[in-house]
Amino acid sequence: MMPGMPRGMNPKQLNQMMKTMGISVKNIDNVKKIIIQTDTKEYVFDNAEVTVMEVKGEKTYQIVGAPKIKDITAAKKEDTMKDDVKLIMDQTGKTEAEARKALQETGGDLAEAILKLTG
Repeated sequence: MMPGMPRGMNPKQLNQMMKTMGISVKNIDNVKKIIIQTDTKEYVFDNAEVTVMEVKGEKTYQIVGAPKIKDITAAKKEDTMKDDVKLIMDQTGKTEAEARKALQETGGDLAEAILKLTG
């Protein structure tokens, strides 16, 4: 309900008043999936209800549904680890197991891991 409106106002009157004020509200039908990504999490809404409210050319989207929340920091760390191991393997000619072990022993320090395997 909008501030300052009488509680007993019927939906037809409310829609007419919103139209007069330049506010339009529409549903987006057949929404399959919505994904919101942040640095650390991913919010996935399956079959959500989405409403778009437009006021003076600005659109606001409202999502109604229960998201599945995924922590994506672990996946990013694993991708970084794979890239680092490959770089060490390329620089030293060592196996993946040797590169991974050196990287772990040096606390993730690439240069130190390469020196450890070549020195």
